[in-house]
Amino acid sequence: MAELELPRGMHPSRIDEKGRLKLPAGFQEYFNSLPEKKLFVTSLDRYIAQIYPISVWRENENFFLNYRENPRLAKAIAFNANDLGSDSEMDAQGRVLFSPELRRELRLENQPVKLCAHRGRIEIYSDGVYQAKKLQAAESTAEAVEVLERAGLK
Repeated sequence: MAELELPRGMHPSRIDEKGRLKLPAGFQEYFNSLPEKKLFVTSLDRYIAQIYPISVWRENENFFLNYRENPRLAKAIAFNANDLGSDSEMDAQGRVLFSPELRRELRLENQPVKLCAHRGRIEIYSDGVYQAKKLQAAESTAEAVEVLERAGLK
């Protein structure tokens, strides 16, 4: 099976009482198309959760090891990722388990969430984070579109 692209757009989902995120069909199809099924579930900023295919996470581990511009910064983000992260796999029902530490820290337990693909990973926003980002994006939308169109956005 050929590797698919991650779905675009914002997708609603939910993390159940056992800490499992039910992935929408497009994300399930994407993960099923990968040669390696292992995932890494974490948060880099202790605010937004991420699900990484293990191949993408390995690239991040190498990045953290080799980043020389500000090694202290890389160590702090790597610490966050390891502190809250855990290996996982998608189960037969299309669910991915989040660690208790990650669920508690990001207040994701038994909550609706929004999913969005970004840079080879899936970002998971709690409702509070999603609403704050939506409000922030709406504040300067007209001006931002004009600036980006002048720069080449189609």
